[in-house]
Formats: sequence, C-alpha cells, structure tokens
Amino acid sequence: MSNTRKRVYGYLAEFKSASALYKAAEQVRDAGFRKWDCYTPFPVHGLDTAMGLKRSILPWFVFFGGITGTATGFSLAYVTQVLWYPTIVQAKPTNIFTTPAFFPVMFELTILFAGFTVLFGLLGLIQLPRLNHPLFASKQFHRATDDGFFIAIEARDAKFSPNATHDLLAEIGGENIELVEEEEN
Repeated sequence: MSNTRKRVYGYLAEFKSASALYKAAEQVRDAGFRKWDCYTPFPVHGLDTAMGLKRSILPWFVFFGGITGTATGFSLAYVTQVLWYPTIVQAKPTNIFTTPAFFPVMFELTILFAGFTVLFGLLGLIQLPRLNHPLFASKQFHRATDDGFFIAIEARDAKFSPNATHDLLAEIGGENIELVEEEEN
C-alpha cells in the first residue's frame, strides 16, 4: 500500500482550434493569472503576446557570457604570449600591440562561452531537467503534440480558486476541463 498523497496541480482545458486558444489566452491573461501556460502541436504566431509574456532575459545572459569569453581569450593570450613566454620575432618582443594574433583565440572563446551560456541559461530558466511533469498523467494531454490545444492553470497561482477557475475555463470555451493532481513526496 502506497502512502503517497496527491495535491492539486491545476486545471487543464482543451480548445477547438488555435484561434480559440489565442482568444482564451487573452482572457486568462486579462483575468490576472500569472502561473499558466498554453500547449499546442505547432507554434502559434503571437501567442506569447496574447499570454502577456515579457521578452526573455536569456539574450542578456548570452551577451555577458560572450563578453566573458572575449575577456578570457584576451587574458589567456596576453598572459601566455606576452608575460610568461614572450615571443621574440625579428629581435622584437611581443607586446600589447600584437592583439591581431589574439583574435582567433578571443573569437573561439567568445563563441564557446556564449554557447554554454545559452545551454545552461536556458535549462535554468525553463527549470529543466524535470523527469516528470504532472500534466503527463492527464488522459488527454498526449494530444498536445498531435492535434490538441490546451491551457493549464496552476493551483499555485494567487488567483486560483477551484470553482472560479473551472468556471472561467468553461466560460471562455474550454472543453474537457480536467483537474490535474500530482503526487507529493
């Protein structure tokens, strides 16, 4: 016998089409919900605007990751080629004015650091890896990758109320409204 308790994750509602989902997303946004998401089998142009999502901060992370790569590349080349192991070419020691020779290393480390920042920054922002999601237990959610259009409103949202949220989803055209539960550890 298992002693796992279940808690409410939220409501999942299905919509007939992408345009119905788009209009419903605007209404959920206008109702003041903050912790909710839309699931579609293909990208819907403008859905992020309808949801009221702000621009991601990921580009800023990538910019500063690239700057860090450039600075690391310059520091690495300068310290090794000028300070520790100076290269003497035609009886002249290398100095700070030989930076064109540093460009390949600076470029490569800029790309490397920016790429790693994209990978790890994205995983951190979208909170992955998550091995299981409560919506996977839904009987209808598997259709989100085939032909289903869904909105899920999470119970941890400050505006969530079991009855009022269900009524809102029904009012804006949601069908097959399902209460999704997740297991507590």
